Parts: sequence; structure tokens; C-alpha cells
Amino acid sequence: MNPEGAGQQTCYRHPDRPAYIQCQRCQRYICPQDMREASVGFQCPECVSRGQAAVRQPRTIAGGAVTGNAGTITFAIIAINIAAQVVVMATGGAGNPNQSGFFRWGWMSGIEVAQGDYWRLLTAAFLHGSLIHIALNMFALYLFGPYVEQTLGRVRYVITYLTLAIGSSVLVYLLASPFTPTIGASGAVFGLFGLALIFLIRTRQNITGMVVILAINAFFSLRSGISWEGHLGGFLTGVALGLVFAYAPRDRRTLTQVVAFVALWALFIAAIAWRTDNLVGSLIPGFA
Repeated sequence: MNPEGAGQQTCYRHPDRPAYIQCQRCQRYICPQDMREASVGFQCPECVSRGQAAVRQPRTIAGGAVTGNAGTITFAIIAINIAAQVVVMATGGAGNPNQSGFFRWGWMSGIEVAQGDYWRLLTAAFLHGSLIHIALNMFALYLFGPYVEQTLGRVRYVITYLTLAIGSSVLVYLLASPFTPTIGASGAVFGLFGLALIFLIRTRQNITGMVVILAINAFFSLRSGISWEGHLGGFLTGVALGLVFAYAPRDRRTLTQVVAFVALWALFIAAIAWRTDNLVGSLIPGFA
């Protein structure tokens, strides 16, 4: 590594510096600053980068990168929900007789969405009516979110969570009374249930516990004051996406997933347009 005359060599990255060591891969001379320790000898930064790029990164069944810190996005979503609850409490609270403030601005009801407040289809998924309400939803998100996040990877998980929230709201918009306000992250959480169920089936794991959890939550979804439409909408969206994530052909996995998301959102938009036209024509004075 230090042949005769090497003292006359300079670093190929820093020509003003003498170099006495050659990169094991490209044989170019490198100064101490550019030396990267390898299994044998040293390599230059460029060869190290090329070597890392050539290593096939492990992927989950959904195509997400395998990481050891899954849960970062889930905790961020939980933080957003908690922050929204603080704002609600600071601007009148969910029980305010006048229903003013942030809570009134963000909840979802069919009449308001039909009049153009389409943001409510998403903001409603981050609002809660009480501390118990948000505590139950955030606990469920804490339990199942990191598992789904780890399987999907961060980017897919963010897009998926937003899609679950919208899918939940769309079914509420289609089936629920247009005069009933709806809030809560439970629709998106039920979507995570659906995804987790499909992933467990795909990896041939025991699903008994998951089925029991679904049965209990389905039972409580039928109680008065609970939006079964939102729960069902989120769950169906989760199952649909879970099937795509788990069973898409590996060589066309990303393309299949993109097509699935585009198709789902196109379906959502069509359903929203149809319902809006129906409500505007029959229930909203002056819009017929």
C-alpha cells in the first residue's frame, strides 16, 4: 500500500494533500480525511457509496424499508390529535353550548360538507368529544399503529392513514344523517385493524386475538352515539389496502399500490360528488 514513490502522490479528492494509502477498490490515493475503513484496508468515499448502493436493502411484505425505530409517525399522529384537543379545550371545548371555536370549525356533518366544507372529511378524524374519547382512540392507535407503520414504511403509512381517515368520512357522508356531526380517529383506527388483520393472515400468524378485538369493537360500534358508518368505512378501506399491500406482485408492487390509491381516491371523489349533488338538490334551501 505504500510503494516506492508513493510519497510523491497526492489525494485525488484533495490535490494539495500528500497521500500514502490507496483505495482497495479503485486504487486511487486518498488522504487520511477521505479514508473509510473497510473489511480489508481502506476505501474512498465514492467507492463506499457505490458499495452501499449495490447492497439490496431488506423490505417488508408491503415494500417498506425495514427499520428498527417504527412508531415515529404514529407518535406524531398521536401528538397532532392531542394538540387538536388542547386547541378545542382552549377555544370553547366540545361541550360549549354555542359549539363555537375550533371544534365547530372541524367537525363533519353532511350539510356542511355539501355546502363546500370538504376539509371536514379530514379534520373530523383529529377531533374528539372528550378526554375519554381521545384516550381510547389514542391507546388503540398506540397499540396497532407501530406494527402497521413498520410493515408499510413511513411514506406509505402517512398516505395510508390519510386515506383511511377519508374513507371513513366518505361512508359517514353517504350513509349517516346529514344533520349529525361526526368526529374521532376511530374510523382510521378501524382501518388499521383491517390492515393488521390482512398482514397477520399473509404472514400466517395467529389471528384469534385480532378477531376477538374486532368482534368487541364491532359490538360497541352498534351502540347509540357511535358512528358505525365511520368504523365500517375505515375498516373496509383498510382491508382493501391491506390486500393490495400484502398480495401485489413483487416486481410490480409499487405500481400496483399507486394504482390502488388512485382508484380509491377516484371512488371517494365520485361518491362525494354524488352525495353532494343529492343533498344540495333535496335538503339545502336555495341550492336546488
